[in-house]
Amino acid sequence: MIPAWYERMNRRERILSWIVAGALIVLLNLVIWSWLFGALGRARAQLVTRQAARAEQAVYIKERDLWTKRDQWLTQHQPALKNAAEASTLLDQVKEVAGKYNILIENPAIGSGETTPNHQTVFASIETKSPWPPLVHFLYDVQQPESFVVFENVSLMIDSGDPTMMRGKFKIARWFAPVQRKKG
Repeated sequence: MIPAWYERMNRRERILSWIVAGALIVLLNLVIWSWLFGALGRARAQLVTRQAARAEQAVYIKERDLWTKRDQWLTQHQPALKNAAEASTLLDQVKEVAGKYNILIENPAIGSGETTPNHQTVFASIETKSPWPPLVHFLYDVQQPESFVVFENVSLMIDSGDPTMMRGKFKIARWFAPVQRKKG
């Protein structure tokens, strides 16, 4: 019953072969269990992701009328981009609001921004210097829902020369209707 090669081994060789065989079995078991636990972890992560997606979809379905109304409002009110000169119009609007609150505008720059399926943008970059309360009013007045103006990038810090003054760097964009609005 016992193979001939095993019978030819002395006692030490047999013990060593059992140790090697045991180590191989343990390593093989570790690899298999590691793979199983990894697959289980990935499956749990996918389950959590899918449950979150399902909950999100349930909210969208529940609030479908609200989102339909918002889409209708956007379609009716979001302005269309006529030309690249809209960026200078945005800068003029920002300067007008800043003048209303005595906010100093420095380094104004204009440009056209990104085009996505949901909007097209033109932007104005400015740096400001003002006390904190007028800056808050400026931020509020510039960014109204009906104007489709957003602050894409804001950096505020206290002026090192005058601690009562704030310095700000802003990238302000106006969002226009996309070139081809989806009909749905």
